[in-house]
Amino acid sequence: MPNAKIIDADDIIHVAIIDDDDEMRRGIRRIIDQTDGFACSDFTNGSSFLATFDENPPDVVLMDIGMPDKSGIEWVEILKERYPHIQCLMLTVHSDEEKIFQSLRAGAVGYLLKTTAPEKLLTSIRETYAGGAPMSGEVARKVLTYFQQPKPSPVFATLSQRELDVLLALTEGYTYKAIADKLFVSVNTVRFHLRNIYAKLHVRSRTEAVAKALKNKAV
Repeated sequence: MPNAKIIDADDIIHVAIIDDDDEMRRGIRRIIDQTDGFACSDFTNGSSFLATFDENPPDVVLMDIGMPDKSGIEWVEILKERYPHIQCLMLTVHSDEEKIFQSLRAGAVGYLLKTTAPEKLLTSIRETYAGGAPMSGEVARKVLTYFQQPKPSPVFATLSQRELDVLLALTEGYTYKAIADKLFVSVNTVRFHLRNIYAKLHVRSRTEAVAKALKNKAV
């Protein structure tokens, strides 16, 4: 089971940006490169990124969706298949539900809009590195609305209410500690619930659990 990372003050978070918009990509890289604790590389497409991956593997990938060779969603699927532990954070102009859910199902751990303020972007990268699943406010509201629709699924009937609360918090981008604070329990209790969730849903990670919940319209 994945555990939240503790970020040491000396840690350098290596970020890769994949975006064919030159101005946007270079602007984001400047912001990241000028911030202590980060190192950044950038690529116009997934093919050029893969060509250098083994030499310079990143901790977090910022992935655009609309690109000419393959969509960012397709590239996330490819990357997760080849490198299951890679952390992909979508950074896009698209805010429609279909793109959001397709991205999460493909293996993205978070979803940000390009209108995200620089400080929020940096915080979201740190959260992703630490094991969180950040989302822009507009995106999180759409995910919550989707969950709140009265469409119960028998797939999740075995989950307790507390386990459903933990699963919902995961979709909102909370880290394990943040879930513990939200639910007034310990981090160990959160991990206990997560083990039960993974076992009951027959999944192996937070990303798979969230993707399965979205696919089956849980809670």
